[in-house]
Amino acid sequence: MARPTASHDVFRAVADPTRRGIIDLLAESPRTAGELAASFNSCQSTVSEHLRILREARLVSYTEDRGRRTYRLTPAPLRQLATWSQRWGKDSQP
Repeated sequence: MARPTASHDVFRAVADPTRRGIIDLLAESPRTAGELAASFNSCQSTVSEHLRILREARLVSYTEDRGRRTYRLTPAPLRQLATWSQRWGKDSQP
């Protein structure tokens, strides 16, 4: 069975520290790719690739106005991940 790619698997999408940083920033407020790139001191194309992966994992969405995309966090997949991981808390049995 083939492993899911990072772009379709929430676990793999959030495994990258830059993508986790993007999620943290978008949790504060919506931002453009350029604003996100400035926060990471990296080029916009690199951040755009991370955003593509996060979009494919349904972790972010965007609206477009006059050719400018504003990205927003879509927290539902993160909540599902948190709910699943709580099953393995310190009080759980293996």
